[in-house]
Amino acid sequence: MSKPTDNPADPFKKALAEATKVMADDPEMTVTYSVDPPGMNRDGVRLPQVSRRMTRDEVLLARGTADAFALRRKFHDEAVSNRYAPSGQLARDIYDAMETARCEAVGARAMPGTAGNIDAKIGHEADRKGYAQITNSQDAPLSVAAGYLVRHLATGRDLPAGAANVMNLWRGFIEEQASGTLENIDHVLADQAAFARLARKVISDLGYGDQLGDDPDAPDDDQADDEAQEDEDSPESQGDEQSEQDESEASPERSQEEQQDQTQAQVSMEDSADMEQGEEAELPEGEAPLEPPPPAPHSSADPNYIVYTTDFDEEIRAEDLAEPAELERLRAYLDQQLEPLKGAVSRLANKLQRRLQAQQNRSWDFDLEEGTLDAGRLARVVANPTTPLSFKQEKDTEFRDTCVTLLLDNSGSMRGRPISIAAICADVLARTLERCSVKVEILGFTTRAWKGGQSRERWLAQGRPQQPGRLNDLRHIIYKGADAPWRRARPNLGLMMKEGLLKENIDGEALEWAHRRAASRPEARKILMVISDGAPVDDSTLSVNPANFLEKHLRDVIAMVERKKAVELIAIGIGHDVTRYYQRAVTITDVEQLAGAMTEQLAGLFDTDPRKRARVLGLRKTG
Repeated sequence: MSKPTDNPADPFKKALAEATKVMADDPEMTVTYSVDPPGMNRDGVRLPQVSRRMTRDEVLLARGTADAFALRRKFHDEAVSNRYAPSGQLARDIYDAMETARCEAVGARAMPGTAGNIDAKIGHEADRKGYAQITNSQDAPLSVAAGYLVRHLATGRDLPAGAANVMNLWRGFIEEQASGTLENIDHVLADQAAFARLARKVISDLGYGDQLGDDPDAPDDDQADDEAQEDEDSPESQGDEQSEQDESEASPERSQEEQQDQTQAQVSMEDSADMEQGEEAELPEGEAPLEPPPPAPHSSADPNYIVYTTDFDEEIRAEDLAEPAELERLRAYLDQQLEPLKGAVSRLANKLQRRLQAQQNRSWDFDLEEGTLDAGRLARVVANPTTPLSFKQEKDTEFRDTCVTLLLDNSGSMRGRPISIAAICADVLARTLERCSVKVEILGFTTRAWKGGQSRERWLAQGRPQQPGRLNDLRHIIYKGADAPWRRARPNLGLMMKEGLLKENIDGEALEWAHRRAASRPEARKILMVISDGAPVDDSTLSVNPANFLEKHLRDVIAMVERKKAVELIAIGIGHDVTRYYQRAVTITDVEQLAGAMTEQLAGLFDTDPRKRARVLGLRKTG
């Protein structure tokens, strides 16, 4: 007899892995299970973890995710996708969502059992992102809605409630603009290239044709000129009229079709000539031209917030702003600057780690009918064989599934010791929380230039329009992604020491960006900590707008974050009273206190006693 496995979920996980390989037609593909977000790369796929309890939701989510990845691997060609992929971000999102829906629809036709599994996956994602509570189309992603609609039209299946809500919010607009194009979905599902062309046509119909980039099917100009030259030089071009006459006699049907084409071409040329002569073309009654959709607002918190141009904004990783050798040099300089503080900071980090690990001790529920066999109670069974076996299960830790985002002000006023201490504190907290299975993301915000940069130059060239809105080039920096290990991101924090990096601070848009990133994370709990030394300031913007323009937007974004409650927001002000902006905030008068304030705030958030948590997170000042 074979030895039974210790984990009752292992047979299911093994069977699901084998089925995924078969469905993907890739026997060499690796299949792993992890608490990290699901993903797929060239070597294999990562599926959601299935616990010993094997709850129904866990099983359905794992099967749905496995089926979705397998179908994409089987029916998706990356080379074809890259050839037709649009250049703009929104257009690319719509294109990718439609391609994912195509793969799942083709798979559902070949293997109907996959449709129900993927429905469970879609429903789980929609519930996690709160799609069922959205009431305004501006809050629902257009790309996601387009993917849902394609899947619905291709399979005829109803979507889960949250997904159906997002689709219905945009369905009227999508079908009004692209109904003629979408009618051809059934004919191109099996051909990825043909479907990609259809997706590009849908994107154009929706008013985002300017984001498509060059048409991959259009011939190059040089090639077209060569072909035209060959036609002129070819002796076959002589006597074309006689050849056409012979073909007409040999194939009267073809001659009739060509005559119709020539007639239509002649009519089109005449219409064009009429338009050139200034004659107005009248549309049939009720056939008003479709207007392009209004541009999406620049801010979800305040639709009236104005940005003059986003063409020069950038979201960039720290390693792309400096060479590896320079990052190592800057990191060494950072360590040297903070050598006297390392002892104090390390003691605070150890204190935080002890407090977190004390809450992370394993605890169990006993005397259960299923779970892990409780060996400590076997003596009762020996003494009385009629006593039933006793089982136990480990309790979940409250903060195990948590992501913390640190948003650091990289403005010029932080230059010197404030930015140095902020960098080393972020570094130590990331390392400490990682040991406690808490993921950490470190972000920074500043501008690309003083005095407005290229945005202001364009504004000046266009005649200085009144009240242009935000008038500078944003720079949002990713020092460490939530999924990146600390050791890999460690040199990146030295970038804060780079001369010329720290400029203006536009806090509202940075906070909205960090909140958007945090809210999209799969963890059950998200915490966003903002560290700043002042109110938002950008001389270029404030010189041509109301004096409270940036401050009002910051307040609107904070109100939105606290209203949605998807992310817990706290703030630390360095020498500046941020309590007038944030509900949960602490102000320190000496930058040396930053490490202690960060440690206490995070420890308070993880405290299981709500009264202690309230005391730590109450409005107070330090120093």
